[in-house]
Amino acid sequence: MELAFGKKEEELRKEVRAFLKENIKEEDTSGGFNNRSDEAFEEAKVFNSKLAERGWIAPAWPKEYGGLGASIYEQMVFNEEFGYHGAPDTGTRGFGVGMIGPTLIIHGSEEQKKHYLPKITSGEHIWCQGYSEPGSGSDLASLQTRAVRDGDDYVLNGQKIWTSGGHRANQMFTLVRTDPEAPKHRGISFLLIDDIKNTPGLTLRPLINMANRHHFNEVFFEDVRVPAKNLIGEENRGWYVGMTLLDFERSGIGTTAGQKHTLEKLTALVKEMPDDLREKNRLKLADHVVSNNVARFLGYRIGYIQAKGQVPNYEASVVKIFQSELGQRIYGFGVNMLGLNGQLMPEQTGAPLAGEMPEAMLQAVPSTIYSGTNEIQRNIIATRGLGLPRG
Repeated sequence: MELAFGKKEEELRKEVRAFLKENIKEEDTSGGFNNRSDEAFEEAKVFNSKLAERGWIAPAWPKEYGGLGASIYEQMVFNEEFGYHGAPDTGTRGFGVGMIGPTLIIHGSEEQKKHYLPKITSGEHIWCQGYSEPGSGSDLASLQTRAVRDGDDYVLNGQKIWTSGGHRANQMFTLVRTDPEAPKHRGISFLLIDDIKNTPGLTLRPLINMANRHHFNEVFFEDVRVPAKNLIGEENRGWYVGMTLLDFERSGIGTTAGQKHTLEKLTALVKEMPDDLREKNRLKLADHVVSNNVARFLGYRIGYIQAKGQVPNYEASVVKIFQSELGQRIYGFGVNMLGLNGQLMPEQTGAPLAGEMPEAMLQAVPSTIYSGTNEIQRNIIATRGLGLPRG
């Protein structure tokens, strides 16, 4: 079975693909959000500015916010092509378009929408997420960062951790506790923090990940003042705002397309191998290709749900589990298939496939932990999807 888009979507795909081939270096494997260098980050900003000129940063958003008013299926075409070709990003499309933007569209006031959404689609605002804390990761609702109302402001004190891209962002959305006496899923509020590089009392410190990259950060709040007008939704009801955001985060079609491209590269290498090595690897490779097609169909299901005007919930958890675990298997297989040289990182001479496999494998390790661990996702599927009792 092969699912296909309509003629309109496929014509759009040709246009997007031609643009990407013209504007992305074929040898560049540092695309996506996790850019390795400041130079790559600046190139990603330039790339996003070209997208902004075309209204391609958030095509499915209304034109008044800088989009094209495109259909969900047209948006999926963009996501697939961006993922397949490794389109660079600053966090604008990931956190801005994929997470905070849809959340504002659903929960934000008209004033908030008019202020923030055009700055996402122009590429001006680069967002990061302030969710996890040193003692609140999988059990996010146990977060302790406090926000106390003081006149027209909230005053924040506490700490966040694993803040992806925080050192390059200029905006942050965060969950904070505004009522410490309420049950833990109540008493949480959703705030936006503007211009984080120049916010008094807000400090970012780097965390180096296992691939020896600076991608994560820890953030400290010491009497940080945030205007009360930056509250999204109701005070003490931020947990439900935040959970809507996570549903939008997990459609995942771009990741699946990127993995497809990786599998195509590995397929080309397998074809060139001696008979014994080709025989050793071809069936494992075929298994990963089949699994990746399953992931693609699961992603299409999310698009179908959104196209009907509904918000995916446990369905998004299914995608997150399947895709993150599949990525670990694919890149682990790739490293082993390449032999000893498969361990060489991008900056090392002679690295096969420009060092893509070992770096991707290391980056894939935490994918089953961040954005809600896969154990938590299985609980969501059990209770919300299968209707099983809690406990």
